[in-house]
Amino acid sequence: MELKMQDHGEVLAAVRTGMIPAHVYNDKQIFSLEKERLFSRAWLFVAHESEIPQPGDYVVRQVLQDSFIVARDSAGEIRVMFNMCLHRGMQVCRAEMGNASNFRCPYHGWSYRNDGRIIGLPFHQEAYGGDAGFNKTGQTLLPAPSVASYNGLIFLSMDPDAESLEDYLGDFRFYLDFYTKQGPNGLEVRGPQRWRVKANWKIAAENFAGDMYHTPQTHTSVVEIGLFREPKAHKRKDGATYWAGRGGGTTYKLPEGSFEDRMSYVGYPADMISRAKATWTEQQQQVVGTDGFMISAATCFPNISFVHNWPKVEDGEHVLPFISIRVWQPISENETEVLSWFAVDSDAPADFKADSYKAYLMCFGSTGMFEQDDVENWVSLTNTAGGSMARRLRLNSRMGLLADDVRVVDTLSSAQFHGPGYAQLGYNENNQRQLLRLWADYLDMPPLRVNPATVLSDNPHGIEPMVQTNGVAAADIDSGSAPTSVML
Repeated sequence: MELKMQDHGEVLAAVRTGMIPAHVYNDKQIFSLEKERLFSRAWLFVAHESEIPQPGDYVVRQVLQDSFIVARDSAGEIRVMFNMCLHRGMQVCRAEMGNASNFRCPYHGWSYRNDGRIIGLPFHQEAYGGDAGFNKTGQTLLPAPSVASYNGLIFLSMDPDAESLEDYLGDFRFYLDFYTKQGPNGLEVRGPQRWRVKANWKIAAENFAGDMYHTPQTHTSVVEIGLFREPKAHKRKDGATYWAGRGGGTTYKLPEGSFEDRMSYVGYPADMISRAKATWTEQQQQVVGTDGFMISAATCFPNISFVHNWPKVEDGEHVLPFISIRVWQPISENETEVLSWFAVDSDAPADFKADSYKAYLMCFGSTGMFEQDDVENWVSLTNTAGGSMARRLRLNSRMGLLADDVRVVDTLSSAQFHGPGYAQLGYNENNQRQLLRLWADYLDMPPLRVNPATVLSDNPHGIEPMVQTNGVAAADIDSGSAPTSVML
């Protein structure tokens, strides 16, 4: 039985109740809807500013089938440009990262500055009659429709009319600061490591959003060999999950003590604790110092996740904290490319950075111990979801709810949990449901329709009129062109 496109409303309605049609984790038509309606609109993380610290630095990042050059131009401005030559469509930049004052297309030699503007094409006079045939003025690589940064995280949206990134993130920014703003000068990152897994991207996003329930079961071996003290069952059920804005995550309950005591418990040295205290708001400090919760894993819709853990890396009780940023890049309905960055406060001591990186590699990354456990689950789920029987099954994702939708445990009061949104103690699947409700809302939207950008030989402004303060407008210079749906 194949899902008809017109029947997807029934699937989305079921998702909103917490009863998940199993095949949504391995279905071509569902994936087509995701590309057409979700990834064409949502804000998507592509790079961190510390990856391109100097003028001329660039990285090349993929968003589904689209390649983008993320560059710091010669004036120090960050540019995100579609990696496609204006002439015959060849990828202009074939390297993954580097430093360049300009990019030269290997097909016919058209050249562009690192801000995207065309600076030369071979035999311009002979082949085009000079500017009379092709006026280079204003011609530029196609900018990403909308671009913005938050705490050094660079996002793009394919929607030229996207809401601002800060509005999109909403109150999740409060929690994002714990990962990305531990000091006044922000993060530096290493990576990304990249690898592919035969699993649907949503499974990983849900796992990091709120699945405390799996930790003492899936990661039992990590506890048994003494590398991590926290995943024990009683520790996880004492933690809280939270949801705010476009994201949510999990926390651990910390032992009694002050803000400084609790930060020290997870392994931060005194100088880093002082910087965090000076950087975080009073309300953010209260989540740790007063409420006694430390952030762990989180997901920001749709496909960027964060993890903050503090494993043992040597004998004794000494632990070392690390932070990782990960993107679950969809390749198909049953394959995901994982991009994983190590992140650390840029002002941290050199020895802390080195040791924290080792802790990250031990736990996560392509060979990390946690990673291996998780991927085994994700691959199995995806494979099973692709069969015919899976279309008859709705998975129960209603943990934390009674049959009448009343919560098993009340949400924490503002005196118990000082963060925005709502938080709840113990095992539940509130965050997974919220993530999939957002997913369903996007898939319920009509396809995004934009006018194509046209490179005109005789327009002295090239595609200049398309450029806005937040990127490029979906306005066609050739107004006679018909709008088209965005399919990534």
